Amino acid sequence: MPRPAKQNFQKPKSAGKTLGRIFGYMLHQKWLLIMVAVFVIISSGAGVAGTYFLKPIINDYIIPLIGSNPHDIDSGPFIGIIMVLCSIYLLGAISTFVYSRTMVKISNGTLNSIRKDLFNRMQDLPIRYFDTHTHGELMSRYTSDVDTLREAISNGFTQFITSFITVAGTFIMMLILSPVLTLLIIIMLFIMFTLIKKIGGKSALFFKKQQKAIGEANGYIEEMIEGQKAVKVFCYEEETVNEFARLNENLRQASTNANTYANVMMPVMGNLSYFNYALTAVAGAVLVMYGRMDIGSVASFLQYTRSFSQPITQISQQFNAILSALAGAERIFEIIDEIPEQDEGYVTLVNAKENHDGVLAESESCTGLWAWKHPHHDGTVTYTRLTGNVQFSDVDFGYDEKKLVLHNVSLFAKAGQKIAFVGSTGAGKTTVTNLINRFYDVPNGKIRYDGININKIKKDDLRRSLAMVLQDTHLFTGTVRDNIRYGKLDAAEDEIMAAAKLSNAHSFIKHLPQGYDTMLVSDGANLSQGQRQLIAIARAAVANPPVLILDEATSSIDTRTEALIEKGMDKLMHGRTVFVIAHRLSTVRNADVIAVLENGEIIELGNHEELIAGRGKYYQLYTGQFELS
Repeated sequence: MPRPAKQNFQKPKSAGKTLGRIFGYMLHQKWLLIMVAVFVIISSGAGVAGTYFLKPIINDYIIPLIGSNPHDIDSGPFIGIIMVLCSIYLLGAISTFVYSRTMVKISNGTLNSIRKDLFNRMQDLPIRYFDTHTHGELMSRYTSDVDTLREAISNGFTQFITSFITVAGTFIMMLILSPVLTLLIIIMLFIMFTLIKKIGGKSALFFKKQQKAIGEANGYIEEMIEGQKAVKVFCYEEETVNEFARLNENLRQASTNANTYANVMMPVMGNLSYFNYALTAVAGAVLVMYGRMDIGSVASFLQYTRSFSQPITQISQQFNAILSALAGAERIFEIIDEIPEQDEGYVTLVNAKENHDGVLAESESCTGLWAWKHPHHDGTVTYTRLTGNVQFSDVDFGYDEKKLVLHNVSLFAKAGQKIAFVGSTGAGKTTVTNLINRFYDVPNGKIRYDGININKIKKDDLRRSLAMVLQDTHLFTGTVRDNIRYGKLDAAEDEIMAAAKLSNAHSFIKHLPQGYDTMLVSDGANLSQGQRQLIAIARAAVANPPVLILDEATSSIDTRTEALIEKGMDKLMHGRTVFVIAHRLSTVRNADVIAVLENGEIIELGNHEELIAGRGKYYQLYTGQFELS
């Protein structure tokens, strides 16, 4: 089994830019953000204000009452200030609850927008992108990367804001209480941030490696699940296990290193904060002995010390989650920033009507007649009837610029003709059809559709005029009816039924448990391969296109079923330009033109009788002197 392609994992160009983009999404809910900011300020302010109340409580109420007769104590003022303190902390608790709940809503809304942009961008990417990236690698963007981002937005960002406000407010209050002790705190703070920078830098590196390893492991797992039959048929289990063990070990090492540094951060910061607290207590006691501070101020300051170091410790803990989220966010934005499929076409497909003088004109209603609307530089517009003429002129193409797959291919398919491509695997048959629908654009040569260069035709309009039945059939989760209707979303019930009968699918569909309402799941796993192929052919039939591409369309159907299908296919092909790729030469005998490809070149061209008479490569293939692989 081939290994999934490795991707180059690049360090984020700018963490600030990535954060800015995330906040840009969050600003779509700016009023909720404003509400969060207000309640965060109230929550943090309540904590700072409540701590300051320790000073008057100790100095004005507790110390004066020491040694007093309990019967002479008026506890009213003391109870009053305690009630005020409780009210402040209750307000802080309510604010914390409100902003936490609101932040959950913001995070889900933000991720909703990011996932939508990610999915929308994937719909706009060219086929080439999906050919060079594994499915598992792409899926990891929606799963692990989005999940780390969700955790960071829900908890990390609010923790940063809360911690910043708490630290700022606490720092101001500490300066008011004692500039000398505050200087001591600043020195310890410098030491803390130096350690955070060193440990955090190492942690960030390994978190990026962890995200990469997750993508590679997911890609391999999905590939092996899809190819499980092949794994068992070729007894490849041991090699598969060994390869997964290697990828899993890479993930383990990256995760271990990332979380080792992440887990070291918290105890280091925690122990430093305890040391800082003890050192501050000793220094405060000395200041009290020399009459430079009172006990209430020292008590408040010590509490502020805890309030000051705790947010820093929490930031250090969340720092790793933020780094992991930034690594995931960059991978997401890499796809969103991918250049979409380019389409410079300006010729569109429109409903047309024919005037009494035979001139085509655009019609607002569906007439069954289609035309290419071609605007010109001088402001005029011409209409060309959609017939299905396709012409290749000296076309060269390669998936890799350094290696051409097609060389100097020239071919003219007249409207209504059946063109068959034969040749060995890798000769370029499927590539020809990929160029017709502009999955790839040709660097040299031209392809004309009804006399119009296909590069001038909008891709959506071009592909609406084509229908394809591929060798690898893909069915969607939904009913049989829905899967057939995929070829024409507004198809009526009688059109769906007619298409199914035409492809000979109706006979087996009516025997399914719920007939056309039978649910298909897991790519039609509850159907045989041949039945899935028949539904795919029906899907092409309901689209009623002028050009039909059949890429090994009957490869998974037995000979008896194939004979029945061909009768229906003949009706489907009538009046249409049809490109057929088939390994069974019996299916191409009645083609109007047979093109024999070898190493990307058309070496023979003609109908069956002409090619047999020529006694060339086709003759060898047909008589079995040379096997088609």
